[in-house]
Amino acid sequence: MEHQPQSPAPLGQPPSWIAQMIFASRWLQLPIYLGLIVVQAVYAYKFIKSLWHLIVNLNQMDANTIMLAVLNLIDVVMIANLLVMVIVGGYEIFVSKLRTEGHPDEPEWLSHVNASVLKVKLSMSIISISSIHLLQTFVNAANLPEKTMMWQLLLHLGFLASALAMAYTDKVLYGTSHKSH
Repeated sequence: MEHQPQSPAPLGQPPSWIAQMIFASRWLQLPIYLGLIVVQAVYAYKFIKSLWHLIVNLNQMDANTIMLAVLNLIDVVMIANLLVMVIVGGYEIFVSKLRTEGHPDEPEWLSHVNASVLKVKLSMSIISISSIHLLQTFVNAANLPEKTMMWQLLLHLGFLASALAMAYTDKVLYGTSHKSH
């Protein structure tokens, strides 16, 4: 079989080896996703440790302390869920397909994940985590300075405002790109 010389790249386009190198650079994210898996293991350890502390000290805790401990556990779970979305969704979108089609444990959202869907899911997770923190703050309000509570409320409202802005931007972009069809 005769080797055919590659034709030069059209004017204004990079040579194919540059395009291939740029495309291959997505694999530089792999250590980042592997690092997030380690972080997930840290959160699993934190959850087990907090759960054990709750069980062992249950008789010495009042209702507010138990509620704060439970909210802390929920917070850890929600952060772990956020990590799963970033690891699985980010890898699927930006690095390589996971090839989980037909697997009985494939998350439902993974079949239609894209950067926009992932952004909305992450925003909602961050708002949920912020809500848990805010609830912890209000349950523990007697022990916290008013300024701390104010800043946490403002931060939460900032998360809400940015999520609404992203949702509006997605609506405008989605509406614009699909009107001609």
